[in-house]
Amino acid sequence: MAARVDHLVTSGTFALDGGEWDVDNNVWIVGDDTEAVVIDAAHDAAAIEAALGGRTLRAIICTHAHNDHIDAAPALADATGAPILLHADDLPLWKQTHPHRTPDAELADGQVLEIAGTRLEVLHTPGHAPGAVCLYAPELATVFSGDTLFQGGPGATGRSFSHFPTIVDSIRDRLLALPAETTVRTGHGDSTTIGAEAPHLDEWIARGH
Repeated sequence: MAARVDHLVTSGTFALDGGEWDVDNNVWIVGDDTEAVVIDAAHDAAAIEAALGGRTLRAIICTHAHNDHIDAAPALADATGAPILLHADDLPLWKQTHPHRTPDAELADGQVLEIAGTRLEVLHTPGHAPGAVCLYAPELATVFSGDTLFQGGPGATGRSFSHFPTIVDSIRDRLLALPAETTVRTGHGDSTTIGAEAPHLDEWIARGH
């Protein structure tokens, strides 16, 4: 049986470059009745642990290291014993939030993680952050896009460590190459599909987020 995807929304604050914004984050739990991984441990470790329902947590996977996606990761790791996985290019951002706790292992482009018999392929998609990754689960026809791609366009690139031409390249080359029916489960807001977003690439470039 393929893994299932559970969805939790947590609320807190995104802080960067001296500003703060109230945000709601999507936390994705992928697994079966006995084991799971968490994608983006945002804001509320206790709520995420409760949503696991006693399942063994195999890993806490960070799509990137903006504080709103990782602020609960150390507490969740301490509570469950699960390792925290992050792409090395996002360590400078990670250290802004957790200067005294480093991730346990690095994510690398092309790496394949497996949970409950389901593969999660790591796609390095820099732009929103240098070490941003998406996780493609072909058996689930799903990609977990973090803040790289949303319903309606790319993630924000107006703050430090981000770059608009780079995120456009990442989306064009890595995400829009996926099957059109692939569900895009985002870091904030509603899900979409690759097919729904692909026709709008030129519009995004013209807008120049």
